[in-house]
Amino acid sequence: MTIEQDEIEKIAALARIRIDAGQIGEVTRRIDAILAMVEQLQAADTSGVEPMANPLDATQALRPDEVTEGNQRDAFQAIAPAVEDGLYLVPRVID
Repeated sequence: MTIEQDEIEKIAALARIRIDAGQIGEVTRRIDAILAMVEQLQAADTSGVEPMANPLDATQALRPDEVTEGNQRDAFQAIAPAVEDGLYLVPRVID
């Protein structure tokens, strides 16, 4: 599949990007090379290949969900500027 310069100009206009007139030829050649690589990939026989969700086929090691810290709420609230009924009080930011 080849792509022409007028198609590049049309795509650029649709994507709302500006390509200088001197660069349209280079952009056309580069996109043409990308499309050639895509065609080459599509030619590969993948009929016996099962799709993968993850190429690494790895699983995430999870740690047990256990409490490792003690409750220090009273110690933290003792140094807070304003606390009421176990909640931190902050200045009002929305009227």
